[in-house]
This record gives sequence, structure tokens and C-alpha cells, in this order.
Amino acid sequence: MKNKLLLIFALLLSAVFVLGACGSSDDGDSAADETQDPDSEETDDAETDASDFSLAMVTDIGGVDDRSFNQSSWEGIQSFAETHGLERGTGYDYAQSDNGSDYLPNLNGLIQQDYDLIFGIGFELQAAVEEVAGNFPDTNFGIVDEVVEGDNVVSINFADEQGAFLGGVAAALTTETDHVGFVGGVESTVIKRFETGFVAGVKSVNPDIEVSIDYAESFGDASRGRAIASTMYSSGADVIYHASGDTGNGVFTEAKDRINDDPDAGVWVIGVDRDQYDEGQIGDHNVTLTSTLKRVDVAVEEVANMTLNGEFPGGETLVFDLSDEGVGVTDTHTEAFTDEIAEAVNEWELKLLDGEVVAPQTDDELAEFLDAL
Repeated sequence: MKNKLLLIFALLLSAVFVLGACGSSDDGDSAADETQDPDSEETDDAETDASDFSLAMVTDIGGVDDRSFNQSSWEGIQSFAETHGLERGTGYDYAQSDNGSDYLPNLNGLIQQDYDLIFGIGFELQAAVEEVAGNFPDTNFGIVDEVVEGDNVVSINFADEQGAFLGGVAAALTTETDHVGFVGGVESTVIKRFETGFVAGVKSVNPDIEVSIDYAESFGDASRGRAIASTMYSSGADVIYHASGDTGNGVFTEAKDRINDDPDAGVWVIGVDRDQYDEGQIGDHNVTLTSTLKRVDVAVEEVANMTLNGEFPGGETLVFDLSDEGVGVTDTHTEAFTDEIAEAVNEWELKLLDGEVVAPQTDDELAEFLDAL
């Protein structure tokens, strides 16, 4: 009897240990689940946030494939979309503007499609962005190359004069005629920064170099760009810097045609906004001396990431410059862009970064700059 009671007691004790072990195991699993669940939820939330987020842009009249300003912006949106797995048409898209009257309808169209973040690409969209931002306070907007007041608008600007200054240095060190040219799109505060920065860079190297300046008054008129370039090259300019969007494609066409007619013509183009090396290719020759960079793609993607993370910089004006590689010159150069020129450009870049040289943004500032040379 005693032995039987001991056996029962032993069995009960074993059961307690087994149940205790099971209980510990369940508690451990529960604790692990509780530890994992928040992470899992965070992951799910992050994925949901990314999949629910959408962005789009409205081009200026240069078009999304202008191989310059608009295209760079679109590449930034595409990069963001690829990183976050967004689908074209639902997660990201663009609206093409063929003329100024398209800006407002294009913005409203994207708003009706419930895009969370909408960029207006170019200063010409200022009035349209200002209007829709006031009418739709729950939608976030970005304006490039202008400033629009409002808690739901971020203004994205660039130190264009710094990149243009370096382009001017390259032009001055390349010209064999001591005559260079500048072709602008629409004369404005923004394009004036390119013009004055370029002239300052040229004159800093050699004050005696002549700089011809002309405006096409359009960012989408390649034929006009070609006509201006033809006049400049014929008058002796051998390097032309353009800040004119799709109009600048006409500058490249004129330069390539001259090389095609005379391989020793010795004419060059400095591209703008993105690397335009490919635009200058003609057979075994390339007329693109270099390009000044304006990293609209980086700026657009950065703002998109900030917005996705709940940090939309509404009401702020962001300025991208040499210090954060928002502007600069390309590493893609033709044979005319020698090591000596590259070294000189780097030296002037350091002067700009150190504040030893301040590139002018306006005609008045340029006049003061030139007086001090």
C-alpha cells in the first residue's frame, strides 16, 4: 500500500513538472510572440505606408524627356518608386504640360487621383502650385526653382550660380578664340543665376574673354536654340553653355552639324542639369565639353523619402548647393577637358566651398564681382 502511494505521488509530481514545463514553454512562446509582434506590425505598417504612398509631378513645357531638367526630376521619382515598389499609374506618375495653360489642369488632375505628394517642376508653375495648395491643404506639394508659402508646400531651390561658375571656368580654359556664349531659356531669376555665375567663372580666369548672351524665351524651342547657336558660332564663339531645357537640344544639333561639315571646326557645348554627354556624340567625336549638374533627381527623391517618413518639410525652402553635391560639374568629359582644366575647376570649387569666392546671382552682384577682379 505504501509503495502504491509512493508510485501515485511520483506520477503526480512528474505531471506537475510536465505541466510546468509546458506552461514555461507557452509563456516563452507568448513572450517571444509579444516581442516579435510589434516588429512584425512595424514591418507591416512600413510596407503598408510605402504601398499606400503615392507621388507625381507636373512638367513644364520642356517635357519629361527634355534630356535636362524635367527628365532629371522624373528620374528621381522613378528611383524612389523602384526603391519602394510603387506601380506606375497608382503609386507614381507625371502629367505632361505642352503650354502654360496646362499647369493648373494637370495639377488638379493629379489631385483628383489622390496623389499624396505632387511636384511642380519649374518656376513657371509657381502661380498654379500656389492656387492648388491653398485649395487642397491636405495634399502636400513641392515647387522646384521657386518659393511658394504654405504649410503644405516645400520649396526646392539650387545654387545654380555655383555650378555655372565652374562651367565658366571650363569654358574660359578651353576657348581658343577668347569668345564664348550663353543661351538661356526664359529670362528669369533662376536662369539669371546660370548666366551671371557662368560669366563670373569665365571672367575670373580671363577678364578679356567676350561672352555673348541670348535668350530663346522658351524651354521647348529647339529650332530657336539652334538659330542662336548658329549666330554665336558664326561670330567667333567656340564654346556655348546653355540653360534652356529642350531648347538646348538645338544648340547641340548646330554644334554637331558644324563638326559633321568640318571635323576641325572646334566648337563645344556645355550641357546643363544632368550629364548631357550623350547629346553631343557624333561618330567618333563628342561636342559636349562637360555639363553642369543640378541634382533635381536627388532633391525630389529626398523630399519624397522625408514625406514618406512623416517628416514633410512643409513651409520650408531647401537649397541644394556644392556642399551637398546638389550642383557641380560632371566627371564625363571630352578630350578637350584636359587634366589641367579638371585641376583648375577643382581649385575654383574649393574656393567656392570655402567662401573665398561667392558666385553672383544677379546682374548687380555680377557688376560688383567684376569690379573686384
